[in-house]
Amino acid sequence: MQQSAKILIRIKAEKRWLDTLFTQYPIDLVISDNRYGLYTNAVPAVFITHQLRIKTGLGHIADNWLQKWNYRLIRRFAACWIPDEPGTTSLAGELSHPKRQPPIPVSYLGPLTRFTNCPSAPEGYLLIILSGPEPQRSLFEQLLIEQLTDYKGDVVLIRGLPQSTALPVVPANCQVLNHAPANQLQQLIGEAGLVISRCGYTSVMDLLVSQKKTVLVPTPGQSEQEYLATHLHSQGWSCTVPQQQFQLHSVLEMASRFNYRFPALDHQQFRPVVANMIASLPQRTRS
Repeated sequence: MQQSAKILIRIKAEKRWLDTLFTQYPIDLVISDNRYGLYTNAVPAVFITHQLRIKTGLGHIADNWLQKWNYRLIRRFAACWIPDEPGTTSLAGELSHPKRQPPIPVSYLGPLTRFTNCPSAPEGYLLIILSGPEPQRSLFEQLLIEQLTDYKGDVVLIRGLPQSTALPVVPANCQVLNHAPANQLQQLIGEAGLVISRCGYTSVMDLLVSQKKTVLVPTPGQSEQEYLATHLHSQGWSCTVPQQQFQLHSVLEMASRFNYRFPALDHQQFRPVVANMIASLPQRTRS
């Protein structure tokens, strides 16, 4: 809420950028990945989001107000695409399935992921994937490294720092990577016995489609991730724990007793939705 003025300024800047782009290229369709300013009446513009109802952490009144503001921005688009299951197997829960939807056509695409099902590896190593804003990324990394000194199994730690070249000092049983590209990351996830990760929605989609046992730790202060953690834990899809309560030995014991129930997900649902949109465009685009 404190950043609302900056957000509105950025939205106007995005709109000016798109209007300029239309004078340079013959654009037929705009697909905006959660960018509120990339709308136009000249051609169909689609808005992609999994947050129709944004959790503020301030209660229902604040959530209702923000949802109205959110819908005022979304209704400028021709359609809204939601990367989630259309029915009760909802990965994002109330975020993507509110009681009231935007006043434009809404389509559920299923989970969007770079990955396919990963092979089962119940005896594999412990994979830790860090991500998210500072300083919480570094605080969680420091907490994990300190607690890994008493862990005897093999560990792979991905720091989520693609621009970094330095590596932290870790126990001998821990391999550290600053970054892993998609192909390598999928292989590492497939070979892991358990994955510890943040609770960002992109990570949630990747890991649930991969059907891996996970422990998800929401970034402190991010109400979306905190809600997702509660929702996923209650469904039995992931074991979750707050960062301030994270103790590695307790978390591993909890995960070993957790009754994981992997949802049946169709991550190809987006294809007919996109195909129908393309088919409705002029012949020049379809060719």
